[in-house]
Amino acid sequence: DVQLQASGGGLVQPGGSLRLSCTASGLSLDSYTVGWVRQAPGKEREGVSLINRADDTTHYADSVKGRFTISRDNAKNSVILEMNSLKPEDTAVYYCAASEFGDRIRVTSVEYLTYDTWGQGTQVTVSS
Repeated sequence: DVQLQASGGGLVQPGGSLRLSCTASGLSLDSYTVGWVRQAPGKEREGVSLINRADDTTHYADSVKGRFTISRDNAKNSVILEMNSLKPEDTAVYYCAASEFGDRIRVTSVEYLTYDTWGQGTQVTVSS
């Protein structure tokens, strides 16, 4: 049974930090391109960041560049999203998702949202 589990969300004040984890079971995440996608109430899903299977290149939405960092923790079969300098507009449910591409394929935009496998989401609320 293939599953992605997103965790680490919570309530944080503006300017604070959170560390989200996407942990997989039934698949090896280091063989997948993995993305973080968020959805705020009443808004469409928005790609936040991704890390490519082929070469671990990363991409970020303009709204989070310089504040968020995506990385792999292969020992824990996980992908991490470090979020710093959080703003109220970062409030959303954050989902991790994965696709198994060939090793020559690189996703070059966070607008890619048609991942094959999705986790259940974790709530991030930024508020004073």
